[in-house]
Amino acid sequence: MLVLVTGGAGFIGRWVVKRFLDLGHVVRVIDNLSGGRVENLDGLRSADGRGPELVQGDVRDPRLLASLFADRPGACVHLAARVNVQSSLDDPATDFSVNVVGTHLLLEECRRRETRLVFVSTCMVYAAAVEDEGINENSPLLPLSPYAGGKLAAESLCLAYQRAYGTPVVVLRPFNTYGPYQRFDGEGGVIPVFLHRVQSGLPLRVHGDGRQTRDFLFVEDCADFIVRASLSDRAIGLVINGATGRDVAVGDLAKAIAGGSVPVEYWPSPHPRSEIARLVGDCRLARDVLDWRPSVSLPEGLRLTSDWLRRCAGGGGAR
Repeated sequence: MLVLVTGGAGFIGRWVVKRFLDLGHVVRVIDNLSGGRVENLDGLRSADGRGPELVQGDVRDPRLLASLFADRPGACVHLAARVNVQSSLDDPATDFSVNVVGTHLLLEECRRRETRLVFVSTCMVYAAAVEDEGINENSPLLPLSPYAGGKLAAESLCLAYQRAYGTPVVVLRPFNTYGPYQRFDGEGGVIPVFLHRVQSGLPLRVHGDGRQTRDFLFVEDCADFIVRASLSDRAIGLVINGATGRDVAVGDLAKAIAGGSVPVEYWPSPHPRSEIARLVGDCRLARDVLDWRPSVSLPEGLRLTSDWLRRCAGGGGAR
């Protein structure tokens, strides 16, 4: 099958592309390279030697999208997005344009070509988990930033196209994904940022009091979740969480990663009104519909990410 992956040169996109190639599919990537990197796709090949086709461009370009869909891809995995909460607070108009308008334009092409759209949303659309309960797909929604609000709006568009036109769509809500190829600068995830600072001998900076919790999902498990949903007819029309079902306080995570080698400092949160106190997912629907379970534990994922950073950070292999 021909699969189109938007944002496929980014962190999660890179692993999704790899997984599709490993399964023998033909992969076309569109990425404007604002957050992704051509180098992320280096060396990715299917068993017969095919690599991904990379098209540099923006999902808000209707002519480009029409050309990419001309030969009717079987599925489009939509990962292209602005994903930084602070950027959405500073510039909500651009966030809306990319994350909502871009999704609408893709939906139009999928409707015309009868292509399945797999929309990768975020766990940040949810309200905080209540004590002793994980967040399931029917839990209360409470987007606290333009980023989360835009993702929820795009989800609604996807499901509306399913109901109104019969366009096959799947909405996925992965929890906090981390791992190799994730950025470790100011726009990176907390785990690679912490690991890189430890390796550089710098103190770890925890925003807020450190009691906020997150459910950390290793990126290869996330990619497997996305690809399974892309290939499952049972997933069409559903909203599905991808999570481990276990959360950890960010302050405790920092102390574990620091290991006493560097101090842990507590700083005011840059966006306190958008901070969710507790995020832990219930992934039973993904287990039942996709036969999916995460396989990489947090300690193993930390080791794999740390090893990758040591290999490549000094040589400019990540940013």
